[in-house]
Amino acid sequence: MEQFYQILTWIGIFAYWLLIAAVTMRVVFKRRAVGVSLAWMMIIYIVPIGGVIAYLLFGELNLGKKRAERAREMFFPFASWFQCLTECPGHQPQNMSDVAKPISDLCENRLGLPGLVGNHLSLKSSTDEILRALITDINNAQHAIHLEFYIWNPGGLADEVGVALIQAAKRGIKIRILLDSAGSMRFFRSHWPKLIRGAGIELVEALAVSPFRMFLRRLDLRQHRKIVVIDDNIAYTGSMNLVDPAFFKVDAGVGQWVDVMVRISGPTVSVLNCIQAWDWEVETGQRFLPPLPACKIPAEDKPYYDTVQVIPSGPGMPDDIIHQVLLLSIYQAKKSIVITTPYFVPSEHLLHAMKGAAERNIEVHIVLPKKNDSTMVEWASRSFFSDLLKSGVHIHRFHGGLLHTKSVVIDDTHCLIGTVNLDMRSLWLNFEVTMAVDNLEFTHKLSQLQQNYIANSEPVDKDQWEKRSVRNKFGERFFYMFSPLL
Repeated sequence: MEQFYQILTWIGIFAYWLLIAAVTMRVVFKRRAVGVSLAWMMIIYIVPIGGVIAYLLFGELNLGKKRAERAREMFFPFASWFQCLTECPGHQPQNMSDVAKPISDLCENRLGLPGLVGNHLSLKSSTDEILRALITDINNAQHAIHLEFYIWNPGGLADEVGVALIQAAKRGIKIRILLDSAGSMRFFRSHWPKLIRGAGIELVEALAVSPFRMFLRRLDLRQHRKIVVIDDNIAYTGSMNLVDPAFFKVDAGVGQWVDVMVRISGPTVSVLNCIQAWDWEVETGQRFLPPLPACKIPAEDKPYYDTVQVIPSGPGMPDDIIHQVLLLSIYQAKKSIVITTPYFVPSEHLLHAMKGAAERNIEVHIVLPKKNDSTMVEWASRSFFSDLLKSGVHIHRFHGGLLHTKSVVIDDTHCLIGTVNLDMRSLWLNFEVTMAVDNLEFTHKLSQLQQNYIANSEPVDKDQWEKRSVRNKFGERFFYMFSPLL
């Protein structure tokens, strides 16, 4: 009998070794960033069985069989729609600046999406301004309203947006709303879904969270885009969810969230509408390809038009596209780079790009919230401070609330703005969207806003930072090991 148990033990050990070897080979052959592979291998080896289960649940970009099939079927019609943009009057590659052209070429070659001119952009930087402008545009809608958010949190001015949508539906406006299941969990548990659907509004819960789906789809894959399109004439995108900060995470101890949105008119509106249509079809199977932009571009007495390049990312989109645009923008910098982000866990390539920029005498500023709602991300972020400070990068910790604005301004002449955090989750996993804007007036306004953030921040002093406690250094190094997965 004892010999039988010994045989069982050896069989169990061999089976466990075989399992670890198989998963390790899968990690290696996936051809991802080296840091990501090493982090997963560490988890697999340190946490027996649990590490393997974690990898099977969260280690690979699994959209789910049904959604993946839809995405494949959608590719050709959406690619054809993108291709038709090159015939739009807003496609003026010969008039793009030396900065906008490389970004447009990259996105056109990889996404099929060219940069377009003839847009009007308005930067809105306060909750009251953003939500009241949105309510006004909803009240003036004539045909259709499409909304897509990661979070809709009931309370305050967000409820007034809900009321405006219900009133719009009652006067015959066609409304579609797509909300992420995890981000909008509180909303879906409230009375609002019943009210909204009762008014005839289509409301869809994206990427539903359920324990029964954990082996069918990666559960931490989230719909993180924020897009509003009204009558295919006006669009909003940016960092702000459909929340009133006075009623959102008030007990988190980080202060009110600080955000921006961009109100857009012009040909870019149709592009954002198409991205929203993509997400809607992936989730529902219903196709609503928008009309192509039919705008007329006025003659301008200047050497080039202002260009807006929309860059979506996520499953079904080319890998690493926003990451590539971000790196290209940093390498194009000649004088200054100012970055604001709530979650800062950069890839090795981004880290080297920022350090290299500072070492070639470019002013590099990174503005982060002093207090963060994610403890792991905050500690992981700190692990990068020493290397950046030694290279001459200026780090500022904003004390006016949780700075949630995601923006990059290069040389005070062009910028990136959208939903993308500087962490691996935004850059490699979630559905995101950002805009590369080559518009001097808009960029100056965004730059002024960034300077206001810096004025309400405290700089991180290199010498003082090196004197932090051993306990803090240990915490930073511990969470740094997991940074490729955050």
